[in-house]
Amino acid sequence: MSSEIYVSTDVEADGPIPGPHSMLSFASAAYTEDKRLIATFSANLELLEGAKAHPVQEAWWKTQPEAWEACRKDLQKPEAALTAYVDWVEALPGKPVFVAMPAGFDFTYMFWYMMRFVGRCPFSWSALDIKTLAFAMTGLPYRKNIKPRFPKHWFDEHPHTHVALDDAIEQGALFCNMLKDLRASQAITLAAGKDGDGTGQNTTEEPAN
Repeated sequence: MSSEIYVSTDVEADGPIPGPHSMLSFASAAYTEDKRLIATFSANLELLEGAKAHPVQEAWWKTQPEAWEACRKDLQKPEAALTAYVDWVEALPGKPVFVAMPAGFDFTYMFWYMMRFVGRCPFSWSALDIKTLAFAMTGLPYRKNIKPRFPKHWFDEHPHTHVALDDAIEQGALFCNMLKDLRASQAITLAAGKDGDGTGQNTTEEPAN
């Protein structure tokens, strides 16, 4: 069993990049490789001083009143929430791996906020992108690796609500189901390799004539 803990993370924000725009809410769901959900963390944040919503995201949020309401209550100061979050990640019983889809968005926000308000990131400088993993597993072109094209058995019955904790849990289960398939494929490849000499050729001696 891997000693890694997969920290599925979802960010809700009012713009495409941190700094000019704010992270409204974030949540992480920590999973073991065998899909045990061992801990969660979530927080709603006060807006950054001087930041403002991007018009595109501002218009989108108006179409999501329930999710907007959920992320605007019990607000915390970013420095308090992110300090508590880093402590939470560092206390997990394994090496934490940041997992998201798309990681380019969620990790950009989380890394910026952690470095800005805490001064360190327990995930180092890297993140695991579910879309890239799907690209490697499905053989589809990268831009066609979207959830409607994923195998149905990769999905559990979790809601996708745009509430950060709901989406982090859903996404984490998806990742673990993908990882199960990947491990099964690796086991088949390893078993096939043991039957040969590593060249892909069968090494069984042919019978003499």
